[in-house]
Amino acid sequence: MTDGIDVTQLRDQVIRPVLAALGLDGAAAEELLIGTILQESDGGHWLHQTGAGPAIGICQMEPATHDDLWRNYLDFRPALAAKVRSLRIADGAGIAAADEMAGNLYYAVAMARILYARVPDPLPPAGDVEAQAAYYKRWYNTAGGAASIGQYISHWHRAFS
Repeated sequence: MTDGIDVTQLRDQVIRPVLAALGLDGAAAEELLIGTILQESDGGHWLHQTGAGPAIGICQMEPATHDDLWRNYLDFRPALAAKVRSLRIADGAGIAAADEMAGNLYYAVAMARILYARVPDPLPPAGDVEAQAAYYKRWYNTAGGAASIGQYISHWHRAFS
């Protein structure tokens, strides 16, 4: 168990409905996003990267990554972009879209799923935590990032033990 949001509630109340709304659902995507959140924010414990880091929200996405996803992926997929945009609640309220990821779980999860949707490799299968950890490390955290495959697996087992 983490110090963050209950994993079952996170899956049932946030991740699953967001993925269904985007049309990018399935057990593999659910598990990868749960693992990402467990690793990145200790299950939703952190809403902004500690220290001087810029990462925001339960998925700890950097604003530059957020903006790149809009410029170089979503702007070329208007139907998907409209679905993601519909999950914003502060649109027009003077809150930058990237900053909304701190307070809007739906939007933060949607943007993480969009990052994974842009990846050319298929999602690892549901139930294969080791493959999910390697996929996360390669595509979300990157080779130079501080996270490790072992940490991801450890967070997963701690949450589901």
